[in-house]
Amino acid sequence: MTDTDTPLQPKKKGLTRRQKRTLSRGVQYAVFAAAVIAFAATADWGRLQNQFAQADIAKQMFPDVITLALKNTVLYTLSGFVVGLVLGMVIALMRLSSVGPYRWLAGVYIEIFRGLPALLIFIFVGVAVPLAFPGTEIPGGTYGKVALALGLVSAAYMAETIRAGIQAVPKGQMEAARSLGFSPAKAMISIIIPQAFRIILPPLTNELVLLFKDSSLVLFLGVTLEERELSKFGRDLASTTANSTPILVAGLCYLLVTIPLSFVVRRMENKAQEAIR
Repeated sequence: MTDTDTPLQPKKKGLTRRQKRTLSRGVQYAVFAAAVIAFAATADWGRLQNQFAQADIAKQMFPDVITLALKNTVLYTLSGFVVGLVLGMVIALMRLSSVGPYRWLAGVYIEIFRGLPALLIFIFVGVAVPLAFPGTEIPGGTYGKVALALGLVSAAYMAETIRAGIQAVPKGQMEAARSLGFSPAKAMISIIIPQAFRIILPPLTNELVLLFKDSSLVLFLGVTLEERELSKFGRDLASTTANSTPILVAGLCYLLVTIPLSFVVRRMENKAQEAIR
């Protein structure tokens, strides 16, 4: 060994990638736990209970909160979903049409109704339509207005979802159907669209969850006591009792529907991914 030679230094061993991930996860858990403890220690639970958790007020809401408010919310949501699905299918097919004006009209509709807030659509249906067509009544009264408003909002999103699903079906399916003597329209209805719906079922279910929450905008149409949905029902009782417990109960009723639906969406997405693998 010469004077210029230096002994080999042992390599410093740092944390492995797995150890770094474990350490990072531990830090995140610690920060989360500290935040929860700080919130629990500083919150005034007595005032929160007095304002949001009065059992006697909550009891006053039953059974009407289920038999009236939740029932109306479900009816509004389902009717809007059906209208949106039918209209969205038509717009999606127009978007894929070889006729230029159809594609242009569908594109304009999608851009407008995806860009406008749902609140403005409800006001448009409740105010602008009667002004534009005097003496004309939307069939179904409030239920018909809500179905139309929610349908107009959701159709723009559903149309793009359906279009993407149709385009995701392999082109060979259409070619095979045509070789068997199917017309383009019959092949689309019998072969392509059923396969597309299997692909887009999770996002459509997710759209149903969003519509369920958007149904709270029905209050801007002016509803009777028998037509109130969850949000309107909770707000009215909160004003009467000068307490926010009804709003909390209404929120829990929303979760009774949205959480199971969200779980169904995740299960369908997982199954779709497993099928692809």
